[in-house]
Amino acid sequence: MKGSVARLAALVWKTGKEDPRRAIHAVKVGLGLTMASLLCLLEPLYDGIGQNAIWAVMTVVVVLEFTAGATLCKGLNRGMGTVLAGLFALFIEYFAVDRPLPRAVFIGSAVFLTGTVATFMRFFPDIKKNYDYGVVVFLLTFNLILVSSYKVDNVTKMGMDRFYTIAIGCGICLSLSLVFFPAWSGDDLRKSTITRLEGLADFFRACVEEYFDDNLAPEEKTLRISSDSVDENCRKALDSKSLDETLALYASWEPRHLCRGHRSPWWQYVNLGAALRHFGYSVVALNGCLHTEIKASSSIRGLFRDECVRLAREVSQVLVDLAAAIESRRQFHTETLSRDLHLALQELNASLHSQQALLEVKSPKRQPDNQKVLRPQPSGLIINDLGFSEALPFAAFVSLLVEAVARLELVIMEAEKLGKIEHFKEYKAEDQKISVRCETPRSIAPINIPTQGAE
Repeated sequence: MKGSVARLAALVWKTGKEDPRRAIHAVKVGLGLTMASLLCLLEPLYDGIGQNAIWAVMTVVVVLEFTAGATLCKGLNRGMGTVLAGLFALFIEYFAVDRPLPRAVFIGSAVFLTGTVATFMRFFPDIKKNYDYGVVVFLLTFNLILVSSYKVDNVTKMGMDRFYTIAIGCGICLSLSLVFFPAWSGDDLRKSTITRLEGLADFFRACVEEYFDDNLAPEEKTLRISSDSVDENCRKALDSKSLDETLALYASWEPRHLCRGHRSPWWQYVNLGAALRHFGYSVVALNGCLHTEIKASSSIRGLFRDECVRLAREVSQVLVDLAAAIESRRQFHTETLSRDLHLALQELNASLHSQQALLEVKSPKRQPDNQKVLRPQPSGLIINDLGFSEALPFAAFVSLLVEAVARLELVIMEAEKLGKIEHFKEYKAEDQKISVRCETPRSIAPINIPTQGAE
């Protein structure tokens, strides 16, 4: 029992320490449920509303979300769905009186047609993205009111009481979410983007340094590759699509952007996240070179270590600078970055050409077609017999390194669009908060890996 209690206490502490807003949200939910329950606990309120008071409690349970944007989205959807369903149910009830068809048949037909049409509308992209929950509430409320009206005489009073209690529940949720330590989806989206930029910067640099690990001095080994770093830095970037779209949707409901006089481009963060995922795929492929069966010798890697490591550090610095610019909401200029990154690429290109003879791919002599004989051999013997087993692994690594630099251009372009749309402040030289040196390398000279003699 002592061990279980200790583990539970450690889990509670860890969960709250990771994000203190979780504890605040738990308190808000408890407070909201208490306030909604007063409709049932206080006799004067219960006498006025009756058993419909339980709908206020149910509304708090399903509407009060972690962020203000999510609460606004669900609260307004629930309110609109309830109002429209109540009005439409009263409209159908009005026409159900004194009709030639039996009242039960008319109501059943209305339920069938309404359910079919409303469900089909849920497949419309715009409705599914923004109002899916409202359509569900509409269907639920419409059926409850209309079907209940068949046995209840005063259906108008029942509908109004239900509307009042749901409105009270939504009001409690919105008040707690917007006033009492609000958590904003827009801030979460921005912080998530910044974290992924910094994480990919660390991981990319670590990949290249680890590849040349044999030639790095101990003081230069600033980062190490591990399975934890892969999960923490790359998986967040590669699995971010659903999270980005959800946060952007909820952030679009938040009124906070009105304080800045313009609408924040939350969906541009989604585009930036897509560019980061595109870049992250190349980083994962680059990391795969560390675990291949065919490896370049340490002598070949040592010849190009300085140039490759410098290029990796330049790319890493670009990502860090972009993260700093987004965090401080400062506009960045890309002219300085273009020069540094371009010089690093040119140094690598010159180094490769200076060692052209070493990297030549020597293909084995061909035999005539009539002399070809396939004999089973161990794969290791086949690999050792290949003439290009020394050059090919390093050529693949450098190719992926340059591909990552090319994909970095898309990341910078999307970040540049974000700064312009969101009206980031102009960066001044005297401002020491960030040192952004970002410009996309628009015209990067291609790096040609010598492969003379290849067939």
